[in-house]
Amino acid sequence: MSEKTVWESFSEKDTYEYAKKLAEQVTPGEIYCLSGDLGVGKTVFTKGFAAGIGITEPVSSPTFTIVQIYEDGRMPLYHFDVYRIEDIEEMEEIGYEDCFFGEGVCLIEWAELIKEILPDHCKRILIEKDLSRGFDYRRITVEQ
Repeated sequence: MSEKTVWESFSEKDTYEYAKKLAEQVTPGEIYCLSGDLGVGKTVFTKGFAAGIGITEPVSSPTFTIVQIYEDGRMPLYHFDVYRIEDIEEMEEIGYEDCFFGEGVCLIEWAELIKEILPDHCKRILIEKDLSRGFDYRRITVEQ
């Protein structure tokens, strides 16, 4: 049975702080699949998530490198952006299994594009806009 938590954000700061709080409780081996339209705040969420793990180096989206590894926190963070993946074999070439089943935590943007290789125990995060609630409003749903 999955557990769903819905959180409302009214600013980038809210999104950052929520992600930070969530990451303060993550454990090695967890995989978070981060979904949402372009410009919805996935990078802001990721920066907060990294801060919650204790990562102090600058965090950016690894759009062209597929994975960015941050190791200066309490555990490694493997930040994937698989938006540009054309063939699942590209994931094998970068050694995704070492990240998925390693000593750190994975955060995967656009994870729906690689669903055939995702383990069953992934947690899902969906960030959605609702312009009727304001330009900066976001609904963040975490399903565990």
